[in-house]
Amino acid sequence: MLSTKLKQYYDPTFIASESYKDSLPDLQNGPASLIEGADVPIQQVGISDFKLPLKYPRPDGELITLETSVSGYVGLEAGKKGINMSRIMRSFYDFKDDVFHPDKLEKVLQTYREDLDTHSAYLKLSFNYPIMQESLRSGLEGYQYYTTSIEGTIDAEGRFRKFMHLDFEYSSACPCSYELSEHAREQREVASIPHSQRSVASLTVELTDELFVEDLVSHCREALMTETQVMVKREDEQAFAEMNGAYQKFVEDAARLLYEELNDEECIYDFVVRCVHMESLHSHDAVSRICKGVKNGLR
Repeated sequence: MLSTKLKQYYDPTFIASESYKDSLPDLQNGPASLIEGADVPIQQVGISDFKLPLKYPRPDGELITLETSVSGYVGLEAGKKGINMSRIMRSFYDFKDDVFHPDKLEKVLQTYREDLDTHSAYLKLSFNYPIMQESLRSGLEGYQYYTTSIEGTIDAEGRFRKFMHLDFEYSSACPCSYELSEHAREQREVASIPHSQRSVASLTVELTDELFVEDLVSHCREALMTETQVMVKREDEQAFAEMNGAYQKFVEDAARLLYEELNDEECIYDFVVRCVHMESLHSHDAVSRICKGVKNGLR
């Protein structure tokens, strides 16, 4: 029987011997009778949002180091109590000095399968990616940051799939508001300002080949034309107003423009796009969502 007079003391000199570590209880690898609830498989068990600096390639061959939030999961078969959570992080740290891109995730996922004795695994790296943006007319430059993640999955048959997620902010000028404002000017000589709003297109693309963040941003810029600006002087603000007038769009227009642009990219097998126009007229948002339409694909 253990003594009831336990020492409330931390011994910084204590060293855990191999025999002592072997004596520690291990509930995760205990008998199946210890399982709580239904003894069924679980698709994802792991840890999310552990952070570390990772290196990523630029199109020009240079590397950039970004604070990255990592989420890693593995499948848990029926009959198993649990997994070694810390091993997910320890296995990933073996790659901490590598250069990361979507294809790199396959090697990490294979390591997860081996180290944690599992059939399926999932990995997601999230970061804010800076790209220098030039102002419209003044010649100034500033960094635009894009909320980005790369994601990889590997299933029980060893099939690897890779994805990229990107949030792209743009301005959406309402065509209906423009026509109504012009009507007020022409018919009643009343000053009117069409409404526009900051908007976000959230893209998820499944990749077949290498694609840089810069490439996906370029597709968004080409499709929508009215990206929000970083550096602005008066001539830039005027240019932005002109640009919004030239590229007016409803939320459904934005979705279709992105569909048209992404559908021609050979490196993209499948995609889903969700556009949100954060209305300045209404107290609610306008939303559209579109997918490529691949059978059993992204929805």
